[in-house]
Amino acid sequence: MTIEERLAALEQRCRAAEDHLEILNLVNSYGPLVDSGMAHDAPKLWADGGGYNYGLPGGGTARLGKDELHTMYESDGHMNLVNTGCSHLTATPRIKVDGDRARALAYSFVILREDERWFLWRGAINEWKLVRTDEGWRIEERFNRTLDGSDESHETMRKVLEL
Repeated sequence: MTIEERLAALEQRCRAAEDHLEILNLVNSYGPLVDSGMAHDAPKLWADGGGYNYGLPGGGTARLGKDELHTMYESDGHMNLVNTGCSHLTATPRIKVDGDRARALAYSFVILREDERWFLWRGAINEWKLVRTDEGWRIEERFNRTLDGSDESHETMRKVLEL
């Protein structure tokens, strides 16, 4: 192997490591932004045209576009969580990068404060579809389903085998 080939291989490995690190930082920025009431900044994690697809309590789904996320993060329901004290915690994702697109799969948990105790309020599985933009990696789609034993949540978890 020539020095040029070794250098090209090293550059490729560095780029892959940098992509993974940037994606980890992106996904792990979500919780602190939404938990601190940063309604203007949290949607900036999404690419233009991107969205958040999540399950509704009692069944059904909703998809909010990037512009609608700001409204959700300023809503009374969300701000009640923020003002009570909460943590949207994303577990370390499994990541697969394919050029300028990537997928990550991770559990997420919402921890909520009630008086002087903290408890696990919600657990979910998330598939994050990401895209490289001029501003860096951004979320194209966050697919989130509660860990309720449903086929859909199990199917989402099984996607880890594809990564």
